This record gives sequence, structure tokens and C-alpha cells, in this order.
Amino acid sequence: MGYDDVIPLIGDFGGYQKRIYFLLCLPAILCAFHKLGNVFLIAEPAYRCKLPSEFSNATYQDLSPEEMNKSYPWDSLKKNFSSCEMFVGNATKRCDEFVYDESVYGYTAVIEWELTCEKAYMIATGNSLFMVGVMLGSIIFGQLSDKYGRKKIFFASLIIQVFFGLIAAFTPEFWSFTLSRAIVGATTSGVFLVAYVIALEMVSPKKRLLAGTCCQMFFSTGYMLTALFAIYIHEWRDLQLALTLPGLVFFCYWWLIPESSRWLINQNRVEEAKVLIKIAAKKNKIKITDEQLDSLLVSEVRPENHNAHKANVLDIFRHSNLRKRSLIILFDWFANNITYYGLSWNTNNLAGNPYINFVISGAVEIPAYTFLLFTLNRWGRKFVMCGCMIFAGVALLLTMAIPDEHEWLVVTCAMLGKLAITASYGAIYIFSTEQFPTVIRNAGLGAGSTCARIGSITSPYINVLSKFWTPLPLIIFGSLALIGGVMSLVLPETLNKKLPETMEEGEAFGKKVKKERTKEEVPLNGNDLEKQAKVETNGGIQPN
Repeated sequence: MGYDDVIPLIGDFGGYQKRIYFLLCLPAILCAFHKLGNVFLIAEPAYRCKLPSEFSNATYQDLSPEEMNKSYPWDSLKKNFSSCEMFVGNATKRCDEFVYDESVYGYTAVIEWELTCEKAYMIATGNSLFMVGVMLGSIIFGQLSDKYGRKKIFFASLIIQVFFGLIAAFTPEFWSFTLSRAIVGATTSGVFLVAYVIALEMVSPKKRLLAGTCCQMFFSTGYMLTALFAIYIHEWRDLQLALTLPGLVFFCYWWLIPESSRWLINQNRVEEAKVLIKIAAKKNKIKITDEQLDSLLVSEVRPENHNAHKANVLDIFRHSNLRKRSLIILFDWFANNITYYGLSWNTNNLAGNPYINFVISGAVEIPAYTFLLFTLNRWGRKFVMCGCMIFAGVALLLTMAIPDEHEWLVVTCAMLGKLAITASYGAIYIFSTEQFPTVIRNAGLGAGSTCARIGSITSPYINVLSKFWTPLPLIIFGSLALIGGVMSLVLPETLNKKLPETMEEGEAFGKKVKKERTKEEVPLNGNDLEKQAKVETNGGIQPN
């Protein structure tokens, strides 16, 4: 008996929890603004050298094709005129000034700080350092929320996010902008992840898959809304302000959102937790007594055994079977994240309207998460994750066989790949969590999350390769997804299986051993498994 037994007593997902849950999902929209904002803030427009004969107010479209041919050398790799060189007599010269095409993205940070030619690498570096911030934030704010409470860290993160989001809008040069954005990236973990954890700690285990998946849909909504802001706001500083200021609305949450009852109980602040539980029960029109609460919560308060051996992530590699499975899982994390963020940030490099491409890239996430709701507990975790990774890999690899005149097919394959990798990304949180034994589960999940962030840090540099061949990043992402999906076919299914508790059980998990099944080895039902797997994800799909 414990906290998970209290929730069904006051309502698995009652009216009170639904109201608080809805409020806690809204910050996911704000975090999507910040995570995807760089697609438009530092979008790279078309540009060319400013000719000596042109005035300062020259526009990109001023020159006719004949004038372009006379003024600029042909770049056979890009299949277009050079953006960085121009003819001076019979010789070529590097550009001193540039003329930009502001008709698509407006006035971006790339134009203001001339992040062109030799400095074009700084665009990818800006995106990469943002994800470094996200990785550090998930470590720092996760630990702080465990120590000081979910609610306090949520608000501390929110204040820092708004402050540095505003700072980023007024920075005078690129590196201070990038640093401010990286700090904002770190706070997305404190805002989204902590709000997500509070939300899932309020619902019963059997409702966590639904709650976690729907929360991700709010992120997808913010994903699409980012493009809406960018369509109407063409000055990057104004866009940064527009993406940041909605965070002020959430300051009122201090009076609306309770602290996590589970966290209070884990801190042995049981009386405070009981007050919050009674408020929830009253709002749900359910009566609950102190005696009922005491009998259910008694198992949650237990002394720590200081003599017990605490397993760490290195113990994974001391067992051959567990080591093999773990390495595959860590690669899957890397492949899923590099592909997910690579595709999300690559929409500007695809043919067609970049805003429409971006909206479609966000919209396909909704059916992807809906698919998980109906399949994860029916078809199995391995089938869903492997199938989606393989499908994504094949769809993306097909782009190398598509002729140049059928660019719309490249976009279609890229979006199908995005849909599939989103579903896979959602499935891996649950599937990988259930692969690790209880004593190492949080550490294993943390290692997987770290590998995932390394993938997202790397993806901006992969996207730069589109300058050499448009489908090349898609081919790399597709290859990684396909390899991960095929390798994962050797992993054991975890649906309706007794999850390993010790390192020894983790080593034996999935091995084909012929022996008679004992009573203790009878597969548990879904609800029992959810109670058994008490990890950071709380049985749900963690945020991106």
C-alpha cells in the first residue's frame, strides 16, 4: 500500500486533477516556443554579394538573370550562383557586403550579424549550444526539484526563462544572444519537465500513459504556433519578445498549482501531503478519513538503509546481457533524438513554403501520439518502437532515390519520417525504462537521456550538410533510425512481463531459459506493472 493506492480512492483522474493537469500542460506550449524558435530567429535567408554599383537600399531581387550571370560565378555544388564571391574584372573576389532576401523570413539575426559564408557555422553552433543548455538544465533542475520541491523550482525556472528570454531580445552581438538562449534552453527542463512530473504525480498509474501523451500534444501545439508568430512578426527581436512574454501569464500559477503530494511524502512531510490530498478529495466530492490515509501511506515512510549497496550506471556494464541491451537502448536514444530534432530544424532546407513545412512537421506529431495511445498497451512496446524506427528510416532513405524535379516527394518522405520518429521517441521512454532493473532504473534512464541530448546537440551540424546535397541529412538520420530499429529487434518485450528488480534479474531478463514457471513468475497485469515501475517518468511519456 502506498501513494499510488490513494489516487484511485480520491478519483483516478477526477475533475480536480483534470483542472490542475490542464494548467500544467499549458507551459509545454511556451517551452515549444523556445525550443523551436531558433528555426526563425536565426533563419538563413538567400543572400549575394553587394555589387559596387548598387546603392545601400538594394534588394536581393534587383538583378536580372543576365546581370547575375555577369556578376557572380556559378557554384556547381549548390547549383546556383555563388553567395560569397563576385566577379571583379577577370578575377573573383570575396564579398565585403551582402544583399539579403528578406521576403521570406524578414530581418533575422543572421542578417543583423552577417552570419554568412565563413561565419555560417555559427548558426548551427547557436542551435547546438541551446541543446547543451537543455541537457544541463535537465540534470540541474531535475535534482533541484527533488531536493527543494517541484513548485519552487518550477517558478524559479520560469522567472529565469522570462528574464533571459527578454535579455536575448536586446543582446548586441551573437555570442551573448547564444548564451542567453542557452540559459533559456536550460530552463525549459525546469518549466516543462517539473510541470509534467507534478501533473503525472496527480493521476493514477493506469491513467499516466494518457496523461503523458496528451501533455506532449500541448508541446506539438506550441510547435505549430511558433510558425504563426513567425509569419506575422518579421523582425527577429520582436519575435523573441513575442515568444517570451507569454511566460508572464504563468506567474499566477503560484496561487493555482499545489506542491506535489508525492514529493511531500518522500520528504516525510506527510501531514502537509494529507492536507493536499483532502483538498483534492473534497473538490472531487469524495470523503476520505485520516485513518484511511494513514493506512495507505504507512508504507511510504520508511527509514533509509545506509548499509545497502546502491547500484550505479557502471554496474550495467558488468553484466554481459544487460550490457548488450543497454548499449542498444543508448544508441536508440541517440538515434531518436538526433532524428527528431534534426527533422524539426531542417524544414527550412526543404522545398516549398518553410512555414507550411514547419506547421506540418508539428502537426504530424498529433497522430503520432494518438497512435501510441491505442497501440503501446496492445501491440507491445518493442513492436511499436522498432516498427516506427524502421518505418522512419526507410521513409528518409527513400529521399536519395527521388529525382530533383519531384521535390514535393522529398518533403512527403521527410514528414512521414517525422511522424514515425515522434511515435518511436514517445515509445522509447517506456520501453527503455522497463528494460532496466529497479535498482538502476533511474540511472539507466538518465544515461539514455544524456545520449539523447548528445544527439540533439549534434543534429544542427548534420543539417549543414544539406548545402552539399539537400537529402544528405535525411539519409543520415534515416540510416541511424533504421540501424537502431533493426538492432532493437533482439531486445525482449516488456508488456505484461514481470520487470526485473535486482541486477541479477536484469541480467536474466529476456534470456531463453527452459524452466517451469512458478507462481512468483506469472506475468503481472498492466496496473501492477505501473505500480512496480516507480521511476521519474511515473509511467508516462516524458517531454522532449
